[in-house]
Amino acid sequence: MDWLGVVSWGLNSLGWFFISYSVVINTSFLVLTVLAVVDFWAYLRRVDFAAYDETFAEPLTPGISILMPAYNESAGIVESVQAMSALRYPEFEVVVIDDGSTDDTCERLVEAFDMVEAPIVVPQDIETEGQVVATYLSRRGANNVLLVPKTNGGKADALNVGINAARKPLVCMVDADSLLDPDALLHVSRPFAEDPERIMASGGVVRVANGSSISRGRVTNVRMPGEWLPRIQVVEYLRAFLIGRTGWSRLGGLLIISGAFGLFRKDVLLQLGGLATDCIGEDAELVVRLHRWLGDNDVDGRVVFVAEPVVWTEVPVERAVLRRQRRRWHRGLTEILGKHKTMLFRPRYGMVGMISMPWFVAFELLAPFVEVFGVVFLAVALVLLSCDSLGLTHLQLVNTDVVWILLATSILYAIVLTLAALAIEELSFRRYSGLRDMLLAIWSAIEENLGYRQLNAWWRMKGALEAWRGTHREWGDMKRRGLGKT
Repeated sequence: MDWLGVVSWGLNSLGWFFISYSVVINTSFLVLTVLAVVDFWAYLRRVDFAAYDETFAEPLTPGISILMPAYNESAGIVESVQAMSALRYPEFEVVVIDDGSTDDTCERLVEAFDMVEAPIVVPQDIETEGQVVATYLSRRGANNVLLVPKTNGGKADALNVGINAARKPLVCMVDADSLLDPDALLHVSRPFAEDPERIMASGGVVRVANGSSISRGRVTNVRMPGEWLPRIQVVEYLRAFLIGRTGWSRLGGLLIISGAFGLFRKDVLLQLGGLATDCIGEDAELVVRLHRWLGDNDVDGRVVFVAEPVVWTEVPVERAVLRRQRRRWHRGLTEILGKHKTMLFRPRYGMVGMISMPWFVAFELLAPFVEVFGVVFLAVALVLLSCDSLGLTHLQLVNTDVVWILLATSILYAIVLTLAALAIEELSFRRYSGLRDMLLAIWSAIEENLGYRQLNAWWRMKGALEAWRGTHREWGDMKRRGLGKT
């Protein structure tokens, strides 16, 4: 074999590697899709008999402390807290932890909720870096809104202060820029009522609020956003939650739940020592550490996903903001998997150690690298094929079938899976109504693969490289327009 033959063999072998990787990752998503369909079928059968009204009226339902860490969130903090304080649940409190905001976040809350300073002692069950400056209680209603300003220490530190301040047995962590559906707590707490001994944490669905109408802290008219970046993120979130999280939960291997909406037992959080302040993905790291604690202590516990409860969030509209977010997310994932790498292939950690974590390493952590190099390979292959078709060379270095199969497995397969997520949404929850929204969603499933996905892979790859190089961690300024203004 001459050197040209070696080059041709190498290029085609590389192409078949990318094809195989695409087939395996998308087929694994197909398996998760089937599991999600089974789960949603069960949901549709039991929804009429769920008896949420009885739960709402039950005085023995465990109380929930909703923790809302806030840093420069004045654009939407009042609407968010209004929504939280008016949820349907027998006993709950809203604890807003202001992490040294430099804007008027605190002032807006004090004015909007008629708050007064109260001499509440926040215990130090979990060690924190920032210092509590004061505590404020609302004079409205049942006084279930507590504001805890503190010196700046980061989101994880703010949540740890919130855990210390929480007065209920269950703790719900919610981003300050988010809005919960009125019945969200009834849904997300359901597993704790059904299996109180084994359920350690549960998570709900995060949906995109951009483009929807907001009234009094409630999403009143759900619409697909008109701008292309938020529109694509809608289908991203639907695929990640309605397929990914639902499927893993059904399989018993849910590795993480979203930091934007998670419910935990407070006693377990105290056992774990709260959230880690040395990891940029502190919320996901907490759940992985919970799985590790369960295995190390031989505790029969479960982390589950519940598809009914929804938290609405504002997603980035500007590309620079989205880039910072995705780099931060993937850096966090890289740090978490590195920190807990000894869990890999360890039977004591059950499905998480044997299946979920290896899958996340192969198809989440390394996926951006494979995708970026796959795009480069595809570009080179198309150039070589173009040269062949124009008669510029008589050397067919790349097999035409390899190129077309790669395009089919990496793009068409992915589009089909996203459309499956849209079908699940339409058949179960039907949040988006009308032909316009459905057509926009279908177009977004296609549009995602035409530049956005490749950019996202590049950003994620850089996030992983930053983690491996150990560069300085930066949260970045997540600019908000404010919910209801998108």
